[in-house]
Amino acid sequence: MASNGNWTVVFEDKVIIKNNGAELGTGYKIDDDTFWNQSKFSNIWAIQYGTTNSSDEVEYRDETSHTSFADANLGDISDFISKWDSAHLSQLQSNWDNDNIENETESEKILRLGSRPTSYSS
Repeated sequence: MASNGNWTVVFEDKVIIKNNGAELGTGYKIDDDTFWNQSKFSNIWAIQYGTTNSSDEVEYRDETSHTSFADANLGDISDFISKWDSAHLSQLQSNWDNDNIENETESEKILRLGSRPTSYSS
């Protein structure tokens, strides 16, 4: 792909990467075969969503020319973003759960770190 988008999806690796904001470059492997095995994704190699050249957003496995996400009829990009957000929330919660100081009470931990994350939205 010729340009870098706000979101990168690599189908072979089942990875979604956020390429903007504080989470720049953060990717998660999404273990959801039902999601990845949808027939509409069968010929897709990668997506670079939100590029400066929208005709270069979707790359195919065969010789099909690159196309825009909209023209590829893949649904809504929010399907991918929701998967990433869910994985990121799990990571934030794990980080919070594992950031402990010996003999620290939960209320002291909340004062130090803030409340345990319960939601995340890109």
